[in-house]
Amino acid sequence: MWFMYLLSWLSLLIQVSFVTLAIAAGLYYVAELIEEYTVATQRIIKYMIGFSTAVLVCLYFFEKFPSVMVGMGLFTNLVYFGLLRTFPFIMLTSPNFILSCALVVVNHYLAFQYFAEEYYPFSEVLAYFTFCLWLVPFAFFVSLSAGENVLPSTVQQGVHVAGVKTIQPDFLSQQVLDLGEWSLSQRAFRFIVQRLSPPQLDLMTSAKPS
Repeated sequence: MWFMYLLSWLSLLIQVSFVTLAIAAGLYYVAELIEEYTVATQRIIKYMIGFSTAVLVCLYFFEKFPSVMVGMGLFTNLVYFGLLRTFPFIMLTSPNFILSCALVVVNHYLAFQYFAEEYYPFSEVLAYFTFCLWLVPFAFFVSLSAGENVLPSTVQQGVHVAGVKTIQPDFLSQQVLDLGEWSLSQRAFRFIVQRLSPPQLDLMTSAKPS
């Protein structure tokens, strides 16, 4: 009897491992799709937020859910809309992201407190958590790897470098020939010009960098 008991625990461990690997593979595939179709993903997340908002409103009118609980959920969805403004680039240090993480914790606390006092079947409790608490944050979590392999925490705005600071690099690039750099031979250049057209130079540039 002890041998079958040991086998049951071993089989359970193997089954949990298979399920974990399947979920990880599925999340990886979804992340690849999101990275490739960021515009469509943004639209889908927007629809998710709208659907979650509609569910909260219906719960307030039809199921008499507490106004504080519903209001906090609606405010959280409003913060989610703010995250969509820079999607797929999400700054992990932005106020919207930090506030959304805090609101997720608050919403879970309010939900646990409410369902501890009011009895609902497990399936209905799971439905509330799925559509109102987990759906949108999970979509944002999977989308963190989107944006041409650029980490959301490393996204920075471009900084203009004054031309006076690039005089020496420009001079060296014109005077010193690096054999490791790509170059075009004179013969190939003349052939391209004959086949296409002479290149047009920007005549509005100044002699000195600004």
